[in-house]
Amino acid sequence: MELVPTQTAWLTQALAHLDVLLLDHAHCEKKAARVALQLMHRYPAHRELVQDLIPLAQEELQHYDWVNRRLDQRGIRWGNLAAAPYGSRLQQLIRRQEPAQLLDSLLVCGLIEARSHERLGLLAAAVDDADLRELYQRLTQAEERHQRLYWTLALTYFPEVVVQTRWAELVPAEAEILRTLYPQPRMHS
Repeated sequence: MELVPTQTAWLTQALAHLDVLLLDHAHCEKKAARVALQLMHRYPAHRELVQDLIPLAQEELQHYDWVNRRLDQRGIRWGNLAAAPYGSRLQQLIRRQEPAQLLDSLLVCGLIEARSHERLGLLAAAVDDADLRELYQRLTQAEERHQRLYWTLALTYFPEVVVQTRWAELVPAEAEILRTLYPQPRMHS
């Protein structure tokens, strides 16, 4: 099941506020690294998961560095931003009993990476700034790899029919979360 495409209003908002979006993007990269580390901490006996998420966490931190360098180059001061409800609402969809919690955690991570892939691709195609365009192109490819990795990990631990069924439940829920555009520019709003 494919993701519902991002609204054009999101891209318009993002392009009008690239500095804020870049700051939010830095927060997203840091969170992505933290989530990978949390999964390794929660599931140390799942050796494939640990082995695959170590390089992913390292890559997310590298992306965090790349985005932070752009913030510095642009004179954008680091600061906290109010979080859009996207992440917290997706977290509410994760079932709390194992093994469903592992499956949902992997699929929600994959869903976030898939949405990041789509949106970074939209930005890469639309942004005028050559440096940001190149950054977004590189990150678009990485987000696609990350989404595939989370999908592969889900298939490592669960039958394909179980993974497909749960994905088919999560995709429309994610679309509903994104139905209303957050009033401030965010990567996931």
